[in-house]
Amino acid sequence: MTDNSKTPSTSSANPAGRRKGLTLVATAVAVAAVAWGGWHWVVASRYQTTDNAYVAGNVVQITPQVGGTVLSIGADDTDYVRAGQVLVQLDPADYLVQLAQAESQLAQTARQTRTLYANNAPLAAQVAQREADLQRLKADAAKARDDVERRRPLTATGAVGKEEFEHAQAVFTAASNAVSAADAAVRAAKAQLAAAEAQTQGSTAEDFPAVMAAAAKVREAYLALQRTRLVAPVDGYVAKRGVQLGQRVAAGAPLMTVVDLHHLWVDANFKESQLADLRMGQKVALTADVYGDNTTYEGQVVGLGAGTGAAFSLLPAQNATGNWIKVVQRVPVRISLAPEALQQHPLRVGLSMDVKVDIRDQDGLALANAPRTAPVAQTTVYDGTLAQADARIARLIAGERLPALKTVADAQVAP
Repeated sequence: MTDNSKTPSTSSANPAGRRKGLTLVATAVAVAAVAWGGWHWVVASRYQTTDNAYVAGNVVQITPQVGGTVLSIGADDTDYVRAGQVLVQLDPADYLVQLAQAESQLAQTARQTRTLYANNAPLAAQVAQREADLQRLKADAAKARDDVERRRPLTATGAVGKEEFEHAQAVFTAASNAVSAADAAVRAAKAQLAAAEAQTQGSTAEDFPAVMAAAAKVREAYLALQRTRLVAPVDGYVAKRGVQLGQRVAAGAPLMTVVDLHHLWVDANFKESQLADLRMGQKVALTADVYGDNTTYEGQVVGLGAGTGAAFSLLPAQNATGNWIKVVQRVPVRISLAPEALQQHPLRVGLSMDVKVDIRDQDGLALANAPRTAPVAQTTVYDGTLAQADARIARLIAGERLPALKTVADAQVAP
């Protein structure tokens, strides 16, 4: 026989236990909701974070401006180089020959030009001489005319013979013809002087057109010679060296790169739903995977991209198709890094970063509204090249004899 005496008490206890369990669950959910709401109010609403961020920097590609054969390589991968340090030396033989030819042509043109200017003085003297001869002949003609006029009335009285009078007339005619010839000679001399002055008027031997054209050829040849030395535009570290000794390289061929690791920034790709509160000038805390959470970098938002990554991709998305699926887009945000932190904990281009932007400061701009007033990057390693070329040109125009250049190093010092 079955005992059912305990069944009612058991069934009455189960609802109570369930209510207790549901109460505990509801309490836990409420506590979690309150905790999440408090966290969101205190922390999440004041910051925007992303781990889609990477270190970027100036990756300077070293490419030749002239072609040639590689004679030496001055730096290898991972080497630190200074601005102006020679990285690659190309064979300068052909460019030395071209420079010698251009300088020879300039020297010859300068001498011819100085001769042209020097000829003006003899031509002016010749004009003065012709004019003096004309005045003398005019005086002789006037004297001969007076002799004819004095003898004319005496011929009627027989005081002067007809033969003497005719002789006086012949002398006067010859003198008049001589005056006409001298006048023509004066005009010819003046025309010759004017033609010579027209070639030299308004310029000197230094800025004569033919001299300037020859000087431009020298400058062009000198620059081509200097460009056989490929120097580092900035301080940095060498990467991706692909050039080899004896290689024939063409202008524009990439040989190596120089990375400036002292001036880096971070490109953080935020979702489009995170951009509303991002402003330029906001403070940023960053951590790098290479050092972990113990090392924090301080940064600042310096700019927001003008478009999403998909808009500038090689193959932009075709969103007008029938199989369209919405994908959350991301916009790059540039964040500067403090140089002091980079010195203590160096980074490399391409390393992953975690970014946390403090969005409480809303005083900044979402987009820049003024053009940049200073260059993004600048180098002075090429500044002296033209000055050295101009110094050689000035000496050649002055008539000095310059020693022929044997190597590119000889051309590095201005004469």
